Amino acid sequence: MTSLAALAPATHPGAVHLTVTDLDRSIGFYQDSLGLRVHDRDVSTAAMGTGGPDLVVLTEEPGARPAGRHSGLYHFALLHPNRAELASAVQRLVATRTPIQGASDHGVSEAIYLPDPDGNGIELYADRPRDAWGVDPNGEIDMFVAPLDVEDLLTAAAGPTPSQHSDPGLVLGHMHLHVGDVDEAVRFYRDVIGFDVMASLPGASFVSAGGYHHHLGLNNWQGQGVPPAPPGTVGLRHWTLMLDGPEELRRVRARLEAAGVSQEERPEGVAVRDPAGNELVLTTAVTE
Repeated sequence: MTSLAALAPATHPGAVHLTVTDLDRSIGFYQDSLGLRVHDRDVSTAAMGTGGPDLVVLTEEPGARPAGRHSGLYHFALLHPNRAELASAVQRLVATRTPIQGASDHGVSEAIYLPDPDGNGIELYADRPRDAWGVDPNGEIDMFVAPLDVEDLLTAAAGPTPSQHSDPGLVLGHMHLHVGDVDEAVRFYRDVIGFDVMASLPGASFVSAGGYHHHLGLNNWQGQGVPPAPPGTVGLRHWTLMLDGPEELRRVRARLEAAGVSQEERPEGVAVRDPAGNELVLTTAVTE
């Protein structure tokens, strides 16, 4: 379903901010298993990526409890620029003996799922060309879950061993969040933020800007009506949405104000919470 206040096609997720319990351990994982590099670090925080914009920002809370049955992060998804780079990422996981949780063919993409050392969910994926995406009987993008042919994927690798670092073209492709009420979350992200609804699965909806299969997934798989994550919990601190310039940000802020959604000014943008309590920071690549 198309939003009445659709976001510009250039809209995309920015950095995801996570709580971890051991910063050194997490940095080692993101470097060795995922091929990221440290962009900046202080005593309790590390920003990581591939040399361009930050992709993942880790904040240490040694006493943080494990995530439970509440809203919050299901996974964040790192989009590889092509199938060969995803194959190299799989080689890296094999070389570092990093456990995975699953491997799926979604029709629109091929994906590998794994946890970080604190259980924060991660998806590594590569898209198929848009002209190969199917449409289901409801007119939505046909996204499904089928087993991934990992052996066939590995034939796309550039060589027998992975590169040490992920390709600079790696980006934060989408977020997927647990919420207490999918319909309520869709109303917020469609009618207030401005995403379009692109696809649905049982207990989940997927929304995006610019016709992408999804920039954001929303599910109630932790249970209908689950509460927000309690303070001091491992997982999502906030995620970032990069809007197409200051005027787009003003339009979104006006819709938030009209909907009675509280907004908090931050140096990096404007922070809001969705109905499930997940925090989103709205920002732009262009500053005024």
